[in-house]
Order: sequence, then C-alpha cells, then structure tokens
Amino acid sequence: MQTCCKYFKFIADVTVTIVLWTYFTIGFVLFFSPFYAAALFFSKDRRIAFQKINHRFFKVFLWLLRAIVPGLTIEVDERIPGLRSCVVVSNHRSYLDPVIFIGSLEKQTTIVKSDFFRVPVLGRVIKTAGYIPSEASSDLSSLMVERIDWMPEYMAGGGVVFVFPEGTRNRGKGLNPFNIGAFKIARRCNAPIEVVCITNTERLFAPGRFLFNTCVENRIDVRWIGSIVPNDSGHFPVGRLMEESRQMMEKYLESRANSN
Repeated sequence: MQTCCKYFKFIADVTVTIVLWTYFTIGFVLFFSPFYAAALFFSKDRRIAFQKINHRFFKVFLWLLRAIVPGLTIEVDERIPGLRSCVVVSNHRSYLDPVIFIGSLEKQTTIVKSDFFRVPVLGRVIKTAGYIPSEASSDLSSLMVERIDWMPEYMAGGGVVFVFPEGTRNRGKGLNPFNIGAFKIARRCNAPIEVVCITNTERLFAPGRFLFNTCVENRIDVRWIGSIVPNDSGHFPVGRLMEESRQMMEKYLESRANSN
C-alpha cells in the first residue's frame, strides 16, 4: 500500500510539473506574447505595461497552483496587493517567492540576477519591465544606473520594489545575512519599508528539486509584518533599516516555529 501511494504521488508530482511548465512556455507563446508585443510597440510606458502583463501572467500561474496541487493552500495577506510607493523586503525560501509577489502586485519591480538579463526572450522581458540587475557588470552598468535614477519617479507614481535582502534562497533555518541594496533604495527614495514573511514555499518547490511536491498538506502563508517609515527629518540610516527589518522577520518566524 505504501509503495502504491508513493507511486501515485510521483505521478501527481510529474503531472503537476508538466502542466505548470507547459503554461510557462506554451502559455506564454500562445496567450501572452501578443500582449507583450502590443505593449512593446504601442504603449506609452513600456516598463509599466510589461509589469502589468507580468502580474497577470503570474496571477494565472498562482490560480493554477491552487487549482491543481492536491493538499495546497496559499494565503496572501489582503494588505499586500494594496501596497504602493514602498520597498517590500521579505525572506526567501523558493523560486516561487518572486512569482507570488509579481502575481500579487500589479505595479512592481525587483532586483534580478544579472545572468537572467542575458537569456533570450526572458532577458528582453525583464529588461523592458524595468527590473534591476543585481550586479553592475560591464554590459549592464549603464542599465543599473538608469534603473536607480528612475526609482524616485517610479515610487512617486505608486510603484513597489520588492527585494529579498538575503540575496539567495535560504536552505536552512533562520535568516542569511542581509544585503544592503534594498535599504539604499528606500533611503534614496525616502520610501517606507514594508516587511513581509513567506513560509512553506520550499515545501512545494524545494531548492535543487525539479518536480513540484504535491499530495501533502501544505499551507503557504505570505504575511505583512509591519512598516518602517522615515522620521520627520528624513533621516533614514541604512543600518537601522536593516536591523529593524531583520528583527521583525526573526520575531515572526520564531513565533510561528513556537506555535507549530
């Protein structure tokens, strides 16, 4: 019986993975590429147009996850889709984390690993959408400068920058050391920091595993923890931002661990 259950779980894992990757590839070509093409040639603001299309693309992906993955519940704090003109910082457990943020925020940008800017098609999409390269390499240095210069205008128009200050997926407990980039953006734009915690995405799509993990009870929670806002004088020390954000995340994650 146990071997039989493992067999059917493996079939479910493979089936779900095929469906989701089919959506990512064929779905993009058949259903979304015409919208990207129209935005590229006819939109007055290509960056915002691409961000909105990305949002719809991943919103459908999240709907598919909820619909076809046995045992899965995804709960996104109702306050998150309403965030505007801020920097969102979050812990990072899985490649699903940015998918959830893009699918939840209509007007969004983020820091993306520089290598992805060189991938055909994908690189064009993330570049046109106004995403920020993680490193100022020789071929991306001018793009990074342009993106950073654009941030105050983007924030003033209601844009949201979401960043994982750990830099990479955390495969252990607790939090990895934070990078300073997100907090420099917040200080430059005099924008509030919104602290968010994501739990259990690694149980569905674990680092180093190609197949989605289905047929297990799993509740993915995306919770708004709190805000850090500039004081009246506009004094916004980066070190304080990093430390307060980290303490808020650690306190939340510890409370969840103690309640389980």
